[in-house]
Amino acid sequence: MKGRILIIDDNKSVLTALEMLLQTEFDDVITLSNPNSLINTIKQHNIDVVLLDMNFQAGINTGNEGIYWLKQILSHDASISVIMITAYGDIQLAVKAVKKGAFDFILKPWDNSKLISTLHASLKLRKSKLETATLKRTTSNLKQELKQPGFHKLIWKSGAMQNVMAMIKKVATTDANVLITGENGTGKELIAGELHKYSKRNNEVMVSVDMGSVSESLFESELFGHAKGSFTDAKEDRAGRFETAQKGTLFLDEIGNLTMSLQAKILAALQNRTITRVGSNIPIPVDIRLISATNKNLETMIVDGLFREDLLFRINTITIELPPLRDRGTDILLLADFFLNKYANKYDKDSLKISNRASKQLMKYSWPGNVRELQHCIEKAVILTDDKLLDHNSFSLDNTNIKSRGKIQFHTIEEMEREMILNSINEEKGNMSIVAKKLGITRQTLYNKLKKYEL
Repeated sequence: MKGRILIIDDNKSVLTALEMLLQTEFDDVITLSNPNSLINTIKQHNIDVVLLDMNFQAGINTGNEGIYWLKQILSHDASISVIMITAYGDIQLAVKAVKKGAFDFILKPWDNSKLISTLHASLKLRKSKLETATLKRTTSNLKQELKQPGFHKLIWKSGAMQNVMAMIKKVATTDANVLITGENGTGKELIAGELHKYSKRNNEVMVSVDMGSVSESLFESELFGHAKGSFTDAKEDRAGRFETAQKGTLFLDEIGNLTMSLQAKILAALQNRTITRVGSNIPIPVDIRLISATNKNLETMIVDGLFREDLLFRINTITIELPPLRDRGTDILLLADFFLNKYANKYDKDSLKISNRASKQLMKYSWPGNVRELQHCIEKAVILTDDKLLDHNSFSLDNTNIKSRGKIQFHTIEEMEREMILNSINEEKGNMSIVAKKLGITRQTLYNKLKKYEL
C-alpha cells in the first residue's frame, strides 16, 4: 500500500536520514527544507502523507509555523494525513496540532520502527478517506438519478398486471432475491425499482448493471472493483457495483447473457457475501438485496449447459413474470397517453390527442418491442406531426405486425434493420442467442443494435 510522502524540515541532515529510511516504504519520497512551496508540491505530486516540522526559524519554538502550514494543507485537501515532527519539550504543541487535524506526531530523535508503523497507519487512513469520498460521490449521483421524474413510473390497470403488483407488495419488504422475467421492453427495471422503493433499503441506492453490455475483460473490475495499479489504466482504487450498492439493492439486468465462467464469479460473491477487488487479496463484506432480470428461459439454458443451476437457485427465491404489452389490453392506450403528454411537453406541442381510429390501430398492433417500442413510436409521431390530432397515418405501424397488410415499405436501411430485429425477437420469443444466429451477427452486436434503436 505504497503512496507518496512529503517531508518538510529545515534541518537537511533530518531530511537525508528520513529520505534514506523511507525510500523503500513509499513510491516517492519528496523533501523540502522550506515550506513556502509546500502546497504547489502537494498539487504537483499528489501527496498522500506529510511529515511536517513544527518550527522553521532558528530560536523560535512557538510551533505557530507548523500549525499555520497544517491548516494550509488540510484546507487544500482534508484527506491528506499530516504527522508533526517535534522536539521532546514541544509535546504540548504537538498535541495542539493533533486537535487541529494532524494524524499524529513523532519526537526527535525518533524510533524507526515506530515511525514506519505510524506512517503506514496514516497512509491507510488517507486511502480510506479517498475511497469514502469516491463512494459518497457515486452514491450521491445515483440517488440524484433515482430522483429523476418518471424513473419509476408504472402505468397499468389491466388484469394481466394485477398479479405482478400483488407479488411486489408481498415481496418488497423482504430481503428475498427476486428474478424478473419477460420479453425485452416490458419494463423489468421499473419493476426492480418498485421492489426497491417499497423495501426496507429504500434510503440507500439501487445500482443497475446491464450484464449484456459489460465486456468479459472488464467484468470483475466493474462488478467487484479494482486496486490501484492492478492493470494499465487502474490509476486509483475503485469500488465496484457490489460495494456501491452496499446496504441497498443491486439489479443485474439480462443475467442470462453471462458466460459460465462469469456466472461462477457472481455465484461465489453471492454465496460468500464478500467480494475481492482486482489486484487485491482482501475480502470485502457486502450486504445487498439482489434483483435479477432476463428475457431468456434459464431452465432451458440449464438443460443446454448454458446456465448454472446452482446460480438459478440462488437468484430466484421469488420469480416475477411480466406480461408482454400485447396481453395488457387497454394499458396500451394508458401508456400511449402518458408518453404523448411527456413528449408533447418536451417538444412544446401542447393539446395533442390520439384519434379513435389511431387508438384502434395501436390496440391491434402486436408490439414485439413492448413498452419500449410504444414509447419510441409515440415520440416519433409527436416530433413529426404538425397537427393537434394524431391519426392512423401518424404511426408507422402498417408495415410490420398488423395482420392483413400489404407489402412492407421502408424509407431507410436503419428502419428495415430495426423492423427485422423486432420481427425476429417476436418470432423467437425473446431468445437472443437464436435471434443473433438467425440474423448472422454476434450476441454483443445484437445488444449494441438494440441500444441503438432503443428497443
